[in-house]
Amino acid sequence: MNINQLIIRNLKKNLKNYFLYVFALVFSVALYFAFVTLQYDPAMTEAKGTIKGAAAIRTASILLVAIVSIFLLYANNIFIKRRSKEIGLFQLIGMTKGRIFRILSAENFILYFGSLVIGIFLGFSVSRLILMILFKITGVDAVASLHFSSQALVQTIIVFMVIYLFIMLMNFIFIKRQSILSLFRVISSTEGKIQKLSMVQNVIGILGLVLIATGYYVSSKLFGGDFTTMPALFAAMTGILGSVIIGTYLFYKGSVSFIFQLTRKQKDGYLSINEVMSLSSIMFRMKSNAMLLTIITTVSALAIGLLSLCYISYYSVDKTAQNNVAADFAFVTEEDATKFETSLDNAGIDFHEKRIEVIQVSANLKPILERNLEGMMVAPADMPMSVISDRSVKNVDATPGETIFTGYSDLLQKFMTLKDSGTIEFKGVHQVIPLKYSGLKKEFVISWYYTAGGSPTAIVDDAVFQRLKQDLDPKVQQESSLFIGINLKNEGQLEKANKIFSSLHFSSEHGNDSRLNLIKKQKNTMGLAMFIVGFLGLTFLITSGCILYFKQMGESEEEKPNYTILRKLGFTQGDLLRGIQGKQLFSFGIPLAVGLAHGYFAVQSGWFLFGAEVWTPMLVVMLLYAALYSIFGVLSVAYYKKVINEAL
Repeated sequence: MNINQLIIRNLKKNLKNYFLYVFALVFSVALYFAFVTLQYDPAMTEAKGTIKGAAAIRTASILLVAIVSIFLLYANNIFIKRRSKEIGLFQLIGMTKGRIFRILSAENFILYFGSLVIGIFLGFSVSRLILMILFKITGVDAVASLHFSSQALVQTIIVFMVIYLFIMLMNFIFIKRQSILSLFRVISSTEGKIQKLSMVQNVIGILGLVLIATGYYVSSKLFGGDFTTMPALFAAMTGILGSVIIGTYLFYKGSVSFIFQLTRKQKDGYLSINEVMSLSSIMFRMKSNAMLLTIITTVSALAIGLLSLCYISYYSVDKTAQNNVAADFAFVTEEDATKFETSLDNAGIDFHEKRIEVIQVSANLKPILERNLEGMMVAPADMPMSVISDRSVKNVDATPGETIFTGYSDLLQKFMTLKDSGTIEFKGVHQVIPLKYSGLKKEFVISWYYTAGGSPTAIVDDAVFQRLKQDLDPKVQQESSLFIGINLKNEGQLEKANKIFSSLHFSSEHGNDSRLNLIKKQKNTMGLAMFIVGFLGLTFLITSGCILYFKQMGESEEEKPNYTILRKLGFTQGDLLRGIQGKQLFSFGIPLAVGLAHGYFAVQSGWFLFGAEVWTPMLVVMLLYAALYSIFGVLSVAYYKKVINEAL
């Protein structure tokens, strides 16, 4: 057999065994080329007034290169070690290390650059679809066309050529350093062998669980008032990160084995064939792969957390806009409102107007606060607050001796939790009016301009409002004391009215708002972030899933003689397959479950900083991530099934 025939034979073998590696490589190239194409697409230049897409895409492409590079180098390391016996046999029949390296380089060149060509073609084919998705998510009104960029092509070839050279350098160093004898022992030396669990390992297992639980507990208290200064908050966040990461490593190093050991003891050592093939194998495999699994779990949690927070912000855009702008259009001066209303009349757009007089007072809220606001920029005994009359709000009738709060966000509730009742004081220049606090409503009746720093708005009896109005402190007043909200009678004319609003020049630069403009702006920003994080998360999911799949491939080949023995002892293919299914459930399920748990507690600790809704967007992200991740477990079971079939 000449060298060309040998290369072709090895290529067929590798393509058959490592099709998922080829798929991941093609996918990575396609995604990178599509990203870089977006960066140079003329449509992005046309849309730069609404999104800073090119800069964001450029940053994402750098992160994408980092993820793909690590994956390809790690995957190549797995493959070169799996082929160590083959390399050793080549040396035994007289091949030099240089010739073996040239054979491997030729194989890798054909496989790698063949995948590169296919990936570039696919990336070009889907680039228009990706651009359409981006424009749809961000709300950009631009035409997405199929555009081929020579700059993107050159950049992609250069990046993946550099990665290829690093792969070749890794292969050269591996072949150069290994002796013939060591090549036949590479695989056996890379995996931990079964051994009895020591007391130290049990302690490590318990410590890992304690560290993770501690990190979760502290994260649940992060914004609950226990850490009121920036140094304390930073120290807590650093402690959470360190505790969870170290705890995750110790979890894989000892906790899994410790938990499964307890399971074995409960059964007095009598395990079924399913439990032998799943529990016993996982106990020691995860220990040897602790660092790899820790990295995969941590980055999975990061991807889940970031994507959940981005989707929370995107999902909450409408609600957030309603909280900030309490009408379709909001104005703070009568002159600007009149100008806009005249334009609406001229355009034949019907509307109705609401006017609310707003005053600012200093309020003593200390008696109704659950805890002291240490470290806050405002004193609870002298807090600026907006006050309106109950005549301005429908279905609200405050008595002369009470006040009702409205417009209270989840974010503020975390930092300034109120009691159910109590007595507060409103301060004027000459008098202090005590009022009974009678409850809280979440509806926002005036816009952000009047809610000093996001504080709630107080609704009082009209007589009390007039008393406060006669005793105003000019130091705490806003420039405007009149909120004018304009709502259209026909929502179908909102887009037309919004164009009129955007075309007018108003005397006041702050406070005049369009709810639709705010929605578009927030969707634009958060949509771009969600788009980038989503694609980076998908890339990591596929690459990490492939790595776990490759590890299972290696383990299946090592355990093939065991399957032969078990088949000879009378166990059926179904018996072995059920055990394998249990093993894959643990192999893929444990990192997924831990990553989801980390992501859940990370999101729960600070979701209110990003939006008004949490459960729906978070569950959608987690379920989608879990479903895609599970595909690799199914593929792994299918590969094991093939190995079992070949066992006899």
